[in-house]
Amino acid sequence: MTTPGTDHAADQGADTGDKGTEATSGAKTEREVLLVAHTGVHENLGLAAEAASRLQKGGINVRVMATADPAPVARHEILGRFKRFGHTKEAATGVEMVIVLGGDGTFLRAADIAHSADVPVLGINMGHIGFLAEWEQESLQEAVDRVINRDYRIEDRMTLSITARDMDGRVLGTGWALNECSVENLNRQGVLDTILEVDERPVSSFGCDGVLVSTPTGSTAYAFSAGGPVLWPELDAILVVTSNAHTLFSRPLVVSPNSMVAVETNPSTSPATVVMDGFRQIHMPPGARVEIRRGPQPVRWVRLDSAPFTDRLVHKFRLPVTGWRGPRH
Repeated sequence: MTTPGTDHAADQGADTGDKGTEATSGAKTEREVLLVAHTGVHENLGLAAEAASRLQKGGINVRVMATADPAPVARHEILGRFKRFGHTKEAATGVEMVIVLGGDGTFLRAADIAHSADVPVLGINMGHIGFLAEWEQESLQEAVDRVINRDYRIEDRMTLSITARDMDGRVLGTGWALNECSVENLNRQGVLDTILEVDERPVSSFGCDGVLVSTPTGSTAYAFSAGGPVLWPELDAILVVTSNAHTLFSRPLVVSPNSMVAVETNPSTSPATVVMDGFRQIHMPPGARVEIRRGPQPVRWVRLDSAPFTDRLVHKFRLPVTGWRGPRH
């Protein structure tokens, strides 16, 4: 199924680097979206039903996926009428976009499906901070109308490609991340002995609780809590932040998006785990290493407005800006 505007956006992004290509209407084909809602909150079911009904009235077919218990969706008077899917690639195959109603955790799980099917994803925040969501709950109706009217644009967000290897170089597992990849110690009674490597050269060895490798999108998440800087999402870079490192040099590093970052563990240290976006994992036995590169496939991010990231940062973190006068032209 041809997605209105999104193929054009992908082509423009590849050819010109433009991350703000407007969505345009293509051939008149039957439109369909995947609606993902966090069913753990009763209020979300009502809002999801409202969104699904509005989309259907606007001529868009709706699929529904529950991120928690699917039973409330199946029993719901309105949502139970729509086609229901589990967390599979097929859930998003052929849809125009994935619409997420929930917080950042729900968004990341929905982005996993959208990424696998290479379709755009739109987030409406129903949680607390909700940094990954495009708009807030009170703007749900307007957001749905924007989708119906094809009044949106798509930008690419950088991802990470992850490969874990054992001491002999055999692949233990692969994965990807939109926010971050974290190497975490499984033994809470001691530190994880690691060596940080950039572009196949050693940087530093230290004991720590873990190492975070983040995208600019993920710099406001786990990496931020660990003391890392905030990176504007338009920036192409890889951020490296240590977690409770026992060393005099534990400053965050911002490296080229073309670099390879690797974290090796000492053969005599504890086992570890690689956690991608908080829910995909690869086990790392002692002596294993994880290699992180820029992912070959970005996440296609639906934008409904052109508000600068600065405004989002101030709003989400409630930063004080009293007294600002701005430039005088």
